[in-house]
Amino acid sequence: MNPRVAGKIALITGAASGIGKACAIHLAREGATIVLTDRNVGLGEATAAELGPPHRFRTLDVTDESGWAAVVAQTVAELGRIDILVNSAGLGILGDIERATLQDFRLQYAVNVEGTFLGCRAAIGAMKHTGGGSIINVSSVAGLVGDPNLAGYCASKGAVRLLTKSVALHAARAGYHVRCNSIHPSFIDTPMVAAMAEAMGGTDVARAILTKASPLGRLGHVDDVSALVVYLASDESRFMTGAELTLDGGLTAR
Repeated sequence: MNPRVAGKIALITGAASGIGKACAIHLAREGATIVLTDRNVGLGEATAAELGPPHRFRTLDVTDESGWAAVVAQTVAELGRIDILVNSAGLGILGDIERATLQDFRLQYAVNVEGTFLGCRAAIGAMKHTGGGSIINVSSVAGLVGDPNLAGYCASKGAVRLLTKSVALHAARAGYHVRCNSIHPSFIDTPMVAAMAEAMGGTDVARAILTKASPLGRLGHVDDVSALVVYLASDESRFMTGAELTLDGGLTAR
């Protein structure tokens, strides 16, 4: 069987760990050349070294508009185009509406929403000149249903959901051949979820609570998410844009 994204160029944010790293590994395995980006230089370079050439790491703070312009321009200069953008960088901070601070709310909005906005805009600017592409925005099940302890996170991930639809409609009507879809995982076994679990009062107890939230009875694995990303990045999903794909072990089926 031929690799599903052979010859494609993929730029991934938050690629040093968690979902972003899994997407980098899986897309590389399926034939894509990966540009990994993250603020964590050490982990990002280590992941790029694991993959080996021609994959490479670039430092990027997704909230930095000029940083986006530089990374996209450098990628196009070196590799000719960008076919796939995975907006995976994200931040979640516990806090209900009474306890969440404005500082934490703004930080989550900056990373989760503004970072995704900047990424979509920068990628479309490149993709529309090179035949199109696929943008995959990692939202969350918290962008579909509420959680009393995640006021800022829910607000930001809900914004990503509708931003995705706006981007998809704009690109389609402009004839750019750029697709944009969002994915909505529930609790995936990542460092971010581990940090949330610790903040809930202890990893073991919290993991048990999070596991029970899924009718399938387990946390999601990063490979569950990366498999869906590969599908959306490939031509197999060529008629899909503006969609929201839920990956939650049945949580929202109740």
